Amino acid sequence: MDKNKFFTRRGVIIGFTLICCLLWGSAFPCIKLGYRMFSINSGSTSSQILFAGMRFLLAGTMAAAAGSIAEKRLLIPRRKDILRICLLSLFQTILQYTFFYIGLSHTTGMKSSVITASNVFLSIIVSVFVFRTEKMTLQKLIGCMTGFAGVLLINFTSGSDLSLSLRGEGMVFLSALSYAFSASITKKFSRTSDPVMLSSWQFIAGGAFMIAVGTVSGGNIGSTGAEGCMMLLYLGFISAAAFSLWSLLLKYNPVSSVSVFGFMNPVFGVILSAILLSEKPPAGPLRTVAALLLVAAGIVIVNGKAFMKKETGSNG
Repeated sequence: MDKNKFFTRRGVIIGFTLICCLLWGSAFPCIKLGYRMFSINSGSTSSQILFAGMRFLLAGTMAAAAGSIAEKRLLIPRRKDILRICLLSLFQTILQYTFFYIGLSHTTGMKSSVITASNVFLSIIVSVFVFRTEKMTLQKLIGCMTGFAGVLLINFTSGSDLSLSLRGEGMVFLSALSYAFSASITKKFSRTSDPVMLSSWQFIAGGAFMIAVGTVSGGNIGSTGAEGCMMLLYLGFISAAAFSLWSLLLKYNPVSSVSVFGFMNPVFGVILSAILLSEKPPAGPLRTVAALLLVAAGIVIVNGKAFMKKETGSNG
């Protein structure tokens, strides 16, 4: 199978990115359920970081095992991959999730969802002006603004609190910026290194580091039964499957074409939180549908004519 042709097909890009976004969207309510099962208080950042470290260490192990089976060889990093894994782990796991958990404890989930969605803009800006792997166009800008309008529509109401703080919203923004750098780093390193290997081992490195930080800072995980273990396994699977697929898509497609689908994450998060946690979504059914249409329009605009063709070409 020609991976370049397969991973640049329109149907493959749409299908795999939506699977990733659905998985990531389910993480919002499942993490909250996991906190309850493991008796983690909402204000205990160290315990949350410890829990995240356990999740990511498990995710890396799962991804490495699955990738080894699929490739019929052990996904062992080469000497030149070690520094790459450390750098990717720093941005994709350690900084992104440490900033996120600190920020989340000082702001609302709704604000976090909206600010996190800014990583789509930031990913394109970083790829254009820092890594120079693609060009900024009016089409991309309009598409991003349209998609972001959908995220705002599903999250904000007329009475929403718009106050900002460095420890809250500022930290969540730094988390989004860390992800933006990780997207371009993944694309750059995937040219000569296996993207699944990079994804799995950066999770292992980042997870181990976060477990150490969470433990040293006084984090504690309460005992739980089989239900809690299954939830931790699922959270590990989310990261293992979604980031492995996302890394493969970034390898063969422009960062903007893939990252713009990230606008679906908070949309799925709101919908699944309503289903799994019985949380009342900020937007009603009509606004939710309108938000989905805006997000879909933004995705189509950014991808332009390529979405109208049977297959998309690769720019990477």
